[in-house]
Amino acid sequence: MIARVHLLVSGRVQGVFFRARTRDRAHALGVAGWVRNLPDGRVEIVAEGPQSAVDALVTWAAEGPPAAQVDDITATWEPPTQKETDFSIRT
Repeated sequence: MIARVHLLVSGRVQGVFFRARTRDRAHALGVAGWVRNLPDGRVEIVAEGPQSAVDALVTWAAEGPPAAQVDDITATWEPPTQKETDFSIRT
């Protein structure tokens, strides 16, 4: 089963390699999508792939990399589009 989630992560999540580590984790899990910093200080993630892999990425994002301090994460589950074929960092 393919799942798609849209995450908004807040806290100390910019300037701590959150995007790069998210991309690395997504690649390791076989998840497609993207990650980017938002002007308000949050990180936005869209991820799509096997349900268990997407769930694992959501769990990881709730903690983030060691230098991050995640205060809140909002997950919105969406219908899969299967348009992304890789996971990238957007600017």
